[in-house]
Amino acid sequence: MPTNKKKTQVTASPERRRELLATAAEVFAAQGYNATTVRRIADEAGLLAGSLYYHFDSKESMLDEILSAFLDELWEGYDGVLAAGLGPRETIEALVTESFREIDRHRAAVAIYQKESRHLAVLPRFRYLTESQQKFEKAWLGTLERGVAAGAFRTDLDIRLTYRFVRDTVWVAASWYRPGGGHSPEEIARQYLSMVLDGIAVRT
Repeated sequence: MPTNKKKTQVTASPERRRELLATAAEVFAAQGYNATTVRRIADEAGLLAGSLYYHFDSKESMLDEILSAFLDELWEGYDGVLAAGLGPRETIEALVTESFREIDRHRAAVAIYQKESRHLAVLPRFRYLTESQQKFEKAWLGTLERGVAAGAFRTDLDIRLTYRFVRDTVWVAASWYRPGGGHSPEEIARQYLSMVLDGIAVRT
């Protein structure tokens, strides 16, 4: 449970709040949530540890805000793709592209999610992580199944294995991707898709 701090919180400007959360996300991603102290986040942000509590009531609150912001934005993009009425191959292409855009925008949050979501999901505050994972799996498996049924993907595919391969191939990029590098997220998505779809698309 989050620690209750009996202090009056000062409302930070939206920009300052984003800066503090970005700093916290980088520290969580590098050190792990349990190993990270509020003092370490404050040091990285150039604040006294006590001063950070005027903006957030706990490090759990910071983590919650980091992960929920990432997932809200991810699902805004995914829901738009899934509602667009695209064919299965085009849906996969759009989901992969959207995934790389999210890695570009929220690289540290993606890294935290990959490392921490399993044990965080048992906590009531983070129950939405399990719900999001179930929705994510349903979207990808459903698209792959639709592609096999439509003749867009090979009929001998193990759908669940294919889903895990594509999922892990895409999201592990958060471990090496750095925003502002030599390739845009869209360019990286195109390269990944050319490799993945050449292996699962029906040749015509």
